[in-house]
Amino acid sequence: MKLTEFFRAQLDREVERSRKAIEQVPEGKYDWKPHEKSMIFGYLADMVATMPTWISMEINLDELDVAPAEGQGTKKPQKETKAELLKALDEAAAEARSKLESTNDEFLNTNWKLLARGNVVWEGPRHEIIQDTISHWSHHRGQMTVYLRLMGAKVPAVFGPSADDQSF
Repeated sequence: MKLTEFFRAQLDREVERSRKAIEQVPEGKYDWKPHEKSMIFGYLADMVATMPTWISMEINLDELDVAPAEGQGTKKPQKETKAELLKALDEAAAEARSKLESTNDEFLNTNWKLLARGNVVWEGPRHEIIQDTISHWSHHRGQMTVYLRLMGAKVPAVFGPSADDQSF
């Protein structure tokens, strides 16, 4: 199996799992967080919805600075409703699918760099960073389901049944 086919199949599975979690997002909880050191729920939900754009960047760009110098970053508009998050997920997934379909395994073996304030913090083949992105996405979705439980929302069946969803 080609890497592009493997990642496309993974992307499709992770999108559906993420959709199940996003469908449970309660309205009006954007700023909620379980602890003072935790990230706010809206930021976390937005990350789960838009993380496929990272795959697109890993194909489109040769490097990405995740902590650019002051004033050089871009600010994303807040997505505060379930509908906005689901739309963002669909758009991000479509873009990632398109990028995976337009590349090849040879290109996925080329070098990619992750920077923070101009310093290289990770460097290696694109296929490794794409795999790490998918794992990272799964991690944050799991974190999101914990937040859902703590807010009293339903937790969807993702990798097996949950107390709220036996549909697995």
